[in-house]
Amino acid sequence: MPAHISQQATLNIENFDLANPPQGFVEDPFSFYDALLATAPVLRQPDGSVMLCRHSDLNRIYRDTTLFSSDKKAAFGPKFGVGSPLFEHHTTSLVFSDPPLHTRVRRIMTSALAPRAIARMEPGLAATVDHLLDDMAHSNQVDLIEDFASSIPIQIIGNLLDVPMEERQPLRDWSLAILGALEPSLSADQLAAGQTAVAEFKDYLTDLIARRRAQPGDLETDVLTRLIEGEGADGTLSEIELIQNCIFILNAGHETTTNLIGSGLALLHDHPEQKARLLDNPDLIKPAIEEMLRFRSPNQLGNRETTAEVEIGGEVIANGTNLHLVIGAANRDPDVFESPEIFDISRSPNRHLAFAGGPHICVGLTLARMEGWIAIGQFLKRYPDFQIQPGRIPGGRMRFRGYAKLPAVL
Repeated sequence: MPAHISQQATLNIENFDLANPPQGFVEDPFSFYDALLATAPVLRQPDGSVMLCRHSDLNRIYRDTTLFSSDKKAAFGPKFGVGSPLFEHHTTSLVFSDPPLHTRVRRIMTSALAPRAIARMEPGLAATVDHLLDDMAHSNQVDLIEDFASSIPIQIIGNLLDVPMEERQPLRDWSLAILGALEPSLSADQLAAGQTAVAEFKDYLTDLIARRRAQPGDLETDVLTRLIEGEGADGTLSEIELIQNCIFILNAGHETTTNLIGSGLALLHDHPEQKARLLDNPDLIKPAIEEMLRFRSPNQLGNRETTAEVEIGGEVIANGTNLHLVIGAANRDPDVFESPEIFDISRSPNRHLAFAGGPHICVGLTLARMEGWIAIGQFLKRYPDFQIQPGRIPGGRMRFRGYAKLPAVL
């Protein structure tokens, strides 16, 4: 077992329960991941589900949509309540769907996020980042999440859907509440907040869609208009599918990109030798973003369900079993990554799974990467000597890893 695995992780790993994780896991899961990889990469859970940690197993599952389904109706019924707002959302959105719905929605989104369309977004993204950097210059201390990282994807996704600027304020809170309900275990308050957020967001989008139908936007740049135009008798999107996948666009692009930017800046602060390398050679920004995605994957967990009996890592797993894909562990697999516990901004190759893989690979990965390159690159150019202050607060989630607060002086 690698020497950097903690005694605590070693003691807790045999009976590891994702629904009731051992003390310290939420705050720092990485030593536990190392122990899981070394001793229990295929681990049955008390509820009958199975945790999978190896890169090769996740890569296989992502590419096989026949044996491994993304549909979560069976799992989400008991969790959210059949017919509830959260159930409707998470069983209709792109990420938790199989063909033909997945194929129809992804085709429309892919056309809207083609390389040429994303290239047209770059000047606006750079201007947004510059504006935020200007605003922070007037403060003695800033919060790199509230004042910077979280503001960027909200504006970019707001632009994608052409949400009026004065109507964007609730978007982040809705997103946090909806995604928070995907945690392996939920409190009653988290569940209620998620249900309310979906209902309120759905009401808002019903009105926005009605306005957009009356006055369509530019098909070249307005994803909402593209989704609306995709409806109809040819089997594209129903009204519910349209609304729920607009919610998905916000959720998928907001918290993960916020986490990438916030965690990336924290990593550079905590690894000053790597920050110095990047300052000396700004061309390293693209491999640096890839290493941030690997080392502190914004999305730490995924799920699939088996559609037949299958063998994984010598374990026979029954049909209908929920699989927890531990992305954060797979991205530390020593069979794939040399010295995976080391943060190296020039790592190559870097075959991380932060964006998943196969037909479900993140549809917005090019946009997310561009947001990371520009946000972190321009931030370092403007504030190379930034210092994170005591008082950083982790996001407190297992599935989506980032910071809730990241105080800094510039």
